[in-house]
Amino acid sequence: MKYPTHAVHAGQEPDPSTGAVTPPVYLTSTFAQETPGVHKGFEYSRTDNPTRRRLESALAALDEGKHALAFASGNAAADTLLKLLAPGDHVIAGSDLYGGTYRLFERVWRPYGLEFTYVNPADTAAFKPQKNTRMIWVETPTNPLMQITDIAAVARQKGNALLVVDNTFASSYLQQPLKLGADAVVYSSTKYLGGHSDIVGGAVVTSNQEVYERLKFLQNAVGAVPSPFDCWLLHRSLKTLHLRMEAHSSNGEKVADFLKTHPKVERVYYPGLKEHPGHAIAKQQMRRFGGMVSFELKGNLNAFVQRLKLFTLAESLGAVESLINHPAIMTHASIPADVRLKNGLKDNLLRLSVGVESAEDLIEDLGQALDAA
Repeated sequence: MKYPTHAVHAGQEPDPSTGAVTPPVYLTSTFAQETPGVHKGFEYSRTDNPTRRRLESALAALDEGKHALAFASGNAAADTLLKLLAPGDHVIAGSDLYGGTYRLFERVWRPYGLEFTYVNPADTAAFKPQKNTRMIWVETPTNPLMQITDIAAVARQKGNALLVVDNTFASSYLQQPLKLGADAVVYSSTKYLGGHSDIVGGAVVTSNQEVYERLKFLQNAVGAVPSPFDCWLLHRSLKTLHLRMEAHSSNGEKVADFLKTHPKVERVYYPGLKEHPGHAIAKQQMRRFGGMVSFELKGNLNAFVQRLKLFTLAESLGAVESLINHPAIMTHASIPADVRLKNGLKDNLLRLSVGVESAEDLIEDLGQALDAA
């Protein structure tokens, strides 16, 4: 089946007991057992829940993976993946990285003995494993500089290391890393998968049976699982993911084209622009280029942000409404300033999450705010 059909139907079979077209939310925490240890497939909602199981089947289908696991947040999903490793294991990651992931690597897991090396996301050779490399962590497009990593090229040289791709910016509609050789895909489902700024969640999708079984154990043992209602909301949102991503991408392309010609804009970061150094690779591995656009501002940053009417200054991304973020102060503040600057993340960089409003209205809003900056 094609992606839109999976989006609407995967895990959405009518409820067998009532015929309800929209499956119910199973809010129960526990399930009756016939005799000790004998039950109808469910025993306790931390371990498994019918609503979460439906969501996970849909997530797996959309990434063309065999298994998916839902978590309470994107960081919980990432943290669980790192629990596959042991002290002394080495991780290679792109240097342009979400601030929360960097914080997880450096302030949580490095003290427990994991080793991390950060490399140029666009340099495939830099991801070549060392002797003790057990995981390669790729964001593409990266957050917030929109750099592109050739997933298939990294997969060809990964050896025995697990290749994990953070696909949050692209979503499974725009990019399917498992088909390019990745071992696991991780999401903050708070973002495009949810798409309405009303849930916090995470997910991992894999076709590797061993990885799945280990993650499934950890999901239950550690317990960072989403509530049944959040699972229901996320599953509902997946039905329109392909429609939303088309709208985000169309608007993102128009906004990037506008910004690159404005005199108050120093530089635009968007893989859909032909002059973007990763454009050709992005075109190969992505369906379209998404709704995330970053740019460096020449004018007064505070004056610009305060004049905006349709772009809300807020954390997060990927929702139907347009958001603007100042990474150095907000999402990437946990990265030391010298490290941010070394990686090219300047203090005048702004990140747009372009929503699904009228592109003309969004461009008009940006234009009037830029004129005042």
